[in-house]
Amino acid sequence: MNKDEFQSIVAIVTGAIKGQALDEDLRARLGEDFPSDGDVIKRIRTACDAAIEAGWMCDQEYGGIKFGRVIEDVDGFSVDVVRMSDVVGPHHSHPKGEIDLVMPLEGDAEFDGNGEGWVVYGPGTAHKPTVSGGAALVLYLLPDGEIEFSRS
Repeated sequence: MNKDEFQSIVAIVTGAIKGQALDEDLRARLGEDFPSDGDVIKRIRTACDAAIEAGWMCDQEYGGIKFGRVIEDVDGFSVDVVRMSDVVGPHHSHPKGEIDLVMPLEGDAEFDGNGEGWVVYGPGTAHKPTVSGGAALVLYLLPDGEIEFSRS
């Protein structure tokens, strides 16, 4: 698995949603078109596992969180992948929104109270990303790569 192969898999999702409003309707559509037990998500998960094993994904670490920006731009989204285990991440806001794919690794891991599957935050939202109940990989799609970390 290399970055180009990974991007081609992620582009199946980003190509289908580019230009869409980031809202609950999009979350529902993602769940229908790309369910957690479907082929595309299985391919993304397998690709993430292989890329982490190869050492080029989640290759940075801070505060027990392994992370990294994997793709700068695919269909107007940057792609970050983060591995978290029972931890609260740094507070940040999403000027244009954020789309998350939650992939539990251990236990009944939840991301911000959401189990396996899709989470969509609209423009102007903010949070402290929290994984509880085990470990999870979270794939972040950020429109135009925009994210703003708080100073505190």
